[in-house]
Amino acid sequence: MLGRQRPALLLTVLVGLLASAFMPAPVWAGDGTGKVECARSDPRPACNISAGTPQRPGKGSDGGGKGGRSGDGKCRGPQGQEIPCERDGGRVGAGGCYYRPANDLGPGIIEILGGQPVGEGGWYYRDCGDSEGYTGPFWIAGAPPVVSPEVVARQAVAKLQLPEVTIRMNPPGDQLVNLPIWLALDAASWTSQSATASVPGVSVTATARPVKVAWSMGDGTTRTCDGPGTAWTAGTDPRAASPDCGHVYRRASDAYRVTATVTWEVTWAGAGQSGTVPDLTTSGQVQTRVQESQAVISR
Repeated sequence: MLGRQRPALLLTVLVGLLASAFMPAPVWAGDGTGKVECARSDPRPACNISAGTPQRPGKGSDGGGKGGRSGDGKCRGPQGQEIPCERDGGRVGAGGCYYRPANDLGPGIIEILGGQPVGEGGWYYRDCGDSEGYTGPFWIAGAPPVVSPEVVARQAVAKLQLPEVTIRMNPPGDQLVNLPIWLALDAASWTSQSATASVPGVSVTATARPVKVAWSMGDGTTRTCDGPGTAWTAGTDPRAASPDCGHVYRRASDAYRVTATVTWEVTWAGAGQSGTVPDLTTSGQVQTRVQESQAVISR
């Protein structure tokens, strides 16, 4: 068993390479699979090498059963019993067996196993809950026997549809020098969004939540607000500053370009796990004119 007898196997590889000129070609059957079984009690560096045809988890004599992921999101063993979804670096696949990528295989070992098969697939160790633990490696053609929730989470994040950023600068219309401006976003621009992605056995939901908005006012000044801001309402003293997000222009201009960039915190959950991904951002722009206030003299 390669997973437990690496020293014996490595020595076997050396012996096998030296004797390869006197050995017949390895057994091969189509997109064949193979494994190495090393005797635990035999003091000689000897292993039995076998080759066969690929087996898909959930199919074949040792991949069937009731296991895998059930509709309640729990992982089940070959007999349908609840088991941890991860163990010793492996994840539960169809049939209730754990599959762990065999990333430690060198060219010499792959040669002994019959060579690298053509087409998509990968080498895996497999643990179906018996006393032997992980055995293999086995070549599994096609898609991986298990899909990491993190991979599905990236698919869910890609499906998120974040709203457009709509800016509300109040009071409406042209702005005046030295008069406070209330900065705000439309309510629809500040709403959490979710999306779900699924593959057989794994479903993950990603949720994006707005956490802050960075304002670039076009006059060289910036500020960051923790919320969407408060919209100015008629009847409010025009000289009053915004309670949470505002600005005052000190110079007149016909074309100040205002940009609001919203930062979204993204989390995901599914298949008994959860995590975060890098923040996302969305932006919106408006152009505003700022005029000098004109004094009115009456007689």
